[in-house]
Amino acid sequence: MTVLTRLLCLGVLIVFASAAQAHKASDGFVYLDESGETPSVRVDLALRDLALVVPLDANADQQIRGRELSAARPEITRYIESGLSVHAGDATCALNGNAWGLTRHSDGPYASARYQIACPDGAAITGLTYTLLFDTDSLHRGLLQHTAGGQEQLAVLSPDSPRAALNGEGGSMLGTFLDFLWQGVIHLVLGYDHVLFLIVLILPATMVRRSEQTGDRGVAVRRLWDRLWELGGIITAFTVAHSITLGLAALDVIRPPITWIEIIIALSIAMAAINLFFPLFGHKTWRLAFGFGLIHGFGFASVLGDLTSGTSQKVLALAGFNLGVEAGQLALVALLFPVLYAMSRYRAYQRLVVPAIALIVSIISLNWAFERFASLPPM
Repeated sequence: MTVLTRLLCLGVLIVFASAAQAHKASDGFVYLDESGETPSVRVDLALRDLALVVPLDANADQQIRGRELSAARPEITRYIESGLSVHAGDATCALNGNAWGLTRHSDGPYASARYQIACPDGAAITGLTYTLLFDTDSLHRGLLQHTAGGQEQLAVLSPDSPRAALNGEGGSMLGTFLDFLWQGVIHLVLGYDHVLFLIVLILPATMVRRSEQTGDRGVAVRRLWDRLWELGGIITAFTVAHSITLGLAALDVIRPPITWIEIIIALSIAMAAINLFFPLFGHKTWRLAFGFGLIHGFGFASVLGDLTSGTSQKVLALAGFNLGVEAGQLALVALLFPVLYAMSRYRAYQRLVVPAIALIVSIISLNWAFERFASLPPM
């Protein structure tokens, strides 16, 4: 029982550590255009991200107003220029600002700065480096769309890979696919709301029903194969559901407001945890996984929709990202299920561990829902 207690304490610490860091994926958008006579680059950064490095809310009223943004413009542009560079071989190209303002992506307002690019002796652009917010938020990503020669290149810039190689003719299909495959894995594993939902979905496949207990210790007689079969049905339902809505949203068929989707996702986690003991949605966990999986798919799609719109590599990026999400999901299940299955041999697992996990997950997810609702802009 000492081992079981230690495992429970470790799980609680992991969950609370995750909760402390949980936030929506932070993305900056970079649009590099070489299709005209003069190449240009536009950078969009979320105001909520800029506020971490530039004092935008001068009067500390929790609202960023137009005059505050205008006053902060010099510091914003200096910050963007310090973390963005375009290269022509070993030389660095000059960035000449020609437009500045606000734009909006699916998750809110962004500051947008546009520059004309002047490379030494008119040399061809060969690369772009992006390091904005990396020293503040290790989960931040720069999403690059490069247009040249009638082709598009999509790339993801991260603290481990801040530079994209450009050849003026669009990027390789394999490179784009692998970029978004890896980002799908990262988005699932570091998307703590999705991780908590997966934990709640796994639990029913490890729990023992009264008809499956024997003896005074309540040791399970349920076969491992039966549990794996149930788990497979749950994960398949979740995968199919979120793949449907991920595709629909990323392809611009349906684009619900991401701020409300994030709130519903948080509530879905709490409802799934509560359903373990008060089955308002029934005992068929796969149905719950499918229903709420449709909502989670819209959350996954928020990464792709603002970047891939109108590009020829949209389907390729979507396929890579979705497969990455599935790979991350399978890795988590492969890691968590054996541990929970081993713990289920003890009667205290169902009487103590599962209720504790459900309670912790409910508190965390309801807190997320409250925070996300409180951050909604005034009507």
